[in-house]
Amino acid sequence: MADLCRVPDHAFCAPRPDPAYLEERAAGETLCAVTDEPSENERRHEGLSLRFAAAAVFMGATALLLQARSRAEIFPPREPLSSLPTQFGSWAGEDFSLDQQTRDILGAGEFLLRDYTNSSETQPPVGLFIAYFPTQKTGDTIHSPNHCLPGAGWVPTQREIVQLSRPDGSSFPANRYVVSKAGDRELVIYWYQAHDRAIANEYWSKYYLVADSIRMNRSDGALVRMITPMYP
Repeated sequence: MADLCRVPDHAFCAPRPDPAYLEERAAGETLCAVTDEPSENERRHEGLSLRFAAAAVFMGATALLLQARSRAEIFPPREPLSSLPTQFGSWAGEDFSLDQQTRDILGAGEFLLRDYTNSSETQPPVGLFIAYFPTQKTGDTIHSPNHCLPGAGWVPTQREIVQLSRPDGSSFPANRYVVSKAGDRELVIYWYQAHDRAIANEYWSKYYLVADSIRMNRSDGALVRMITPMYP
């Protein structure tokens, strides 16, 4: 469990090109070189290119707008992550420090890395990792474990969205993954938290990041991730 709990998985992320897309694009370019008549693939790629260009223009305009409003960004007072209780009933927490290299990769933010163990029962420990970014306008943004767990060698074997219950009886969505690596299995629960809103879907979290930046002048947010071993 140590290597999965101690190091945030998005430190291992590296974007990779889609081989199928590259092969299809190469085939389209070859066809274009030998005929003057546009093929169906060419027309389809032209349509995709136009939509991509429109999306890129929109994203660029949004980034410029957010950058222009950065001086007005609000940083409300808050409690440090270390104030989270280390004792929950018979569960006791122990904090661990991130190494400097990992902190440099993650960027400017506040991080909590803690293991909770239950000495009164024979249960596996629960690793808690919280990454909070006071602002995401400077390039330090939350990365999805959905992409980074495989980059660290953990293969998802099960994935679903579940509802977690709060003490008041309400619930919120979270991602539930079972991942495996070299015969070990881990249960991973994670979600995105910002402005009294818990979200499982990473794309909706990006949408609310932009919307809240415009509406509230805030771009802060957090990733909450819990991991525990799954024994046979």
